[in-house]
Amino acid sequence: MDKNKETMIQDLIFEIRGLKVMFDNDLAQLYGVPTYRLNEAVKRNIKRFPDDFMFQLTEAEWKSFLRSQNAISKSNRGGRRYTPFVFTEQGVSMLSSVINSEHAIDININIMRAFIKLRQYVLSWNGKNDQIIELRKLLLLYIETNDKRVNDIIIALNNLLEKPKITKKIGF
Repeated sequence: MDKNKETMIQDLIFEIRGLKVMFDNDLAQLYGVPTYRLNEAVKRNIKRFPDDFMFQLTEAEWKSFLRSQNAISKSNRGGRRYTPFVFTEQGVSMLSSVINSEHAIDININIMRAFIKLRQYVLSWNGKNDQIIELRKLLLLYIETNDKRVNDIIIALNNLLEKPKITKKIGF
């Protein structure tokens, strides 16, 4: 898979309810099927999609997501008539069993690779938490040792702001 396609798929993975998910319309577009067809296939096989594989957003979650993503409806009807379904990594994997085409299989492999890369990134980031904690300690120590000097500067600036220098009047 080329880097552009990999990056494009990673940009379609969002975090909702603490889970990494993909939207039904994004998946449908990747698979080359209309969104309603993807959702029909899922509904025909609903037992394959428990709540930890797929869930429908609430109105509040959907509105919040639209605001946070500055999303604008691209539909001629002014938007979706219902809140979207989102699929976790396991749900996307399960989609491969209900959407059978060569294109869907290729896309599914690419999506799984994108999820794996994100997981690897997160796992590698956890090792850096120790470094961040150490830097925080050093910063707090620096603030403690230099706090008096910074405080003196703030007091001097406040005094300049509060007490304008009295000047003598010139002239009559």
